[in-house]
Amino acid sequence: MTDDAKRARLLPCIRRAGLADVELLAELGRRTFEEAFGADNRPEDMAAHLATAFVPAQIAADLARPEVAYLVADRITPGRTPEAIGYSSLAPEPAPPCVKGARPLRLVKLYVVAEAIGAGVGGALLAEGVALARRGGHGSLWLGVWEHNHRARAFYARWGFQEVGTEPFRLGSDLQTDLLLERPVP
Repeated sequence: MTDDAKRARLLPCIRRAGLADVELLAELGRRTFEEAFGADNRPEDMAAHLATAFVPAQIAADLARPEVAYLVADRITPGRTPEAIGYSSLAPEPAPPCVKGARPLRLVKLYVVAEAIGAGVGGALLAEGVALARRGGHGSLWLGVWEHNHRARAFYARWGFQEVGTEPFRLGSDLQTDLLLERPVP
């Protein structure tokens, strides 16, 4: 299959998640995080992180806050039930001093199933996140990305994000470094 055919087949429908999506988001979060980082981290650190990072009760609590948005990318295939192939979450979390934009909005998560990476799903989620930030009057969008996740770093650079600092990220017992990236929301 050509890249163009793959893109056309996977171009998603982006929707805002609701409480009915809690279990879906928990499962999708565990799956995509494992696919993205499992090969590069110790199994015990991954297991510890997965056990606490994608808890349905926490996702439900997040969804109950109107200022937090979870976006789901569904693959729509005629005659079939829509299939979730990616998601993102955005929240107005307190930003570190290196994030300078007015009313910054944090892109907390953006993950896509392995089979859909490179098919425009991440871009569709990010475009909707930028639009959501603009509608909410946020002056910038910021995020943390693992320093060794070169593919994601290149993706965010294409979207105009620039490195503004670092922060620690604990994966199980492994203390890692996330690069903090920010871009203006015009």
